[in-house]
Amino acid sequence: MSDEEKLKKNFKENLFETIDTIVFVVVAVILIRFFVAELRWIPSGSMRPTLLEGDRIVVEKLTKYPTLFKTHSFECNPKRGDVMIFYPPSVKLKTNVWSVFSRLTGFFCKDTAYIKRVIGLPGEKFEIKREASGASYVYINDKRLDESYIMSEYDYPVCKDNMYCGPFIIPEGQYFMMGDNRGGSFDSRYWGTLSKERFIGRAVFLFWPPKRINTIN
Repeated sequence: MSDEEKLKKNFKENLFETIDTIVFVVVAVILIRFFVAELRWIPSGSMRPTLLEGDRIVVEKLTKYPTLFKTHSFECNPKRGDVMIFYPPSVKLKTNVWSVFSRLTGFFCKDTAYIKRVIGLPGEKFEIKREASGASYVYINDKRLDESYIMSEYDYPVCKDNMYCGPFIIPEGQYFMMGDNRGGSFDSRYWGTLSKERFIGRAVFLFWPPKRINTIN
C-alpha cells in the first residue's frame, strides 16, 4: 500500500470516528435533556428575591417521569412550593416533528417558557385576600398560606374582575402558579390555572453567578 493510500485510509478512519463521536454526543445530550436535566437562565425579575435576572439554574426532569419504566406513562405531580418551568396556556405548542424535537431537546426551541412557584393544587379552594393595611395573602382551603419566600405581601396589585383571585376550586389536573415577586409577575392571577401536561421540569439548583450558588427552595 502506497503512502497516499495509507493517508486516504487514515483520513476515512478518522472521519468515521469523528462522526461517531459527534452522533454519540448529540444523542447523549438529547437523552440527558429529555430525561435528566437541562440548564436555563432567568430573563426577568418575576421570581425575585429567590431568583434574579441573569441567574443560571439546573432544571431536573427525573420527577417528571416517576413511573416511566413501570407503566411507560409520563406523570408530573409537583408539590406546593416547587419552582417549575412550564409552557404557559397562551403558547400554542405545535405538534409537527421538528417542533416536538426542538422542545424535547432544547435545540432551536422558540416556545416561550415561564418559571413560577406552585401555590395551589388540584381540588383546593384558592383565594387572595387583601387586608385593611394593604397587605395581601393567599388562602388555601380558608387557611392563610405561610410564604416566607415572597418579596413582599404589600406588592400585590389590586384584584380586578378579569383576574383570578378567587374564591374558586382549582380543577383536577390544574395548578395555580405565582411568581415570588407578586408585584411584577404575570402568572395565574392573569391567565388562570395551568394544566400539568405543560410542565417542563423543576428548578433545583442555582449555579451561576458563583456568589449565589445554592439550592432552589
